[in-house]
Amino acid sequence: MGASILTARNLSKVVPSAEGELTILHELSLELNKGDSLAIVGSSGSGKSTLLGLLAGLDLPSSGEVTLAGQALSPLDEDQRARIRAEHVGFVFQSFQLLDSLNALENVMLPLELDGRKDARERARYLLERVGLGQRLTHSPRQLSGGEQQRVAIARAFAAEPDVLFADEPTGNLDSHTGERISDLLFELNKESGTTLVLVTHDERLAHRCRRLIRLEAGLMVEPLEP
Repeated sequence: MGASILTARNLSKVVPSAEGELTILHELSLELNKGDSLAIVGSSGSGKSTLLGLLAGLDLPSSGEVTLAGQALSPLDEDQRARIRAEHVGFVFQSFQLLDSLNALENVMLPLELDGRKDARERARYLLERVGLGQRLTHSPRQLSGGEQQRVAIARAFAAEPDVLFADEPTGNLDSHTGERISDLLFELNKESGTTLVLVTHDERLAHRCRRLIRLEAGLMVEPLEP
């Protein structure tokens, strides 16, 4: 698979609560190489989204360390971590997170333009055609179905060719047929681009399409699997 792109070592997250300290995540370690795919599964409150946030540098652990693209994240401030994310990370969310004031093409172009890419329009058009939306370029999010909006979000996430793509319940708001199509698309692009894919999901079928799977219970990894 190649060199490690994302590593967690003894990762823990503890927060204060009315009853005292609450451990959300306890001494979890993992290592992913370029092109890997990992599903994080577990019931609500098991620590899945917390783990994703720590791996992406959106939050810092109470102890332990995350290394993303060769850079330890804990010594960095938020601006520095944001730069690392901009250079190496893409996101797909359950709620799509598209800008209503922009059409599909403009939504995909935006991160490329912010990065100074001269080929922003061509790259965005190519990706939207790749996800089957070549005829919907000028449609606003309100004019698109849920599945179409998620396809725009996936095109946007892959636009900057990220080393790691984090997807938080990417099929959670979609019917089963549309969710299956979105899953196919994620894995096709994962394979084509060599992007490492990290999914948080309740969908066991989607989870078992990943090369690796970890199951969390009350912040503990109880089931590391390679399906």
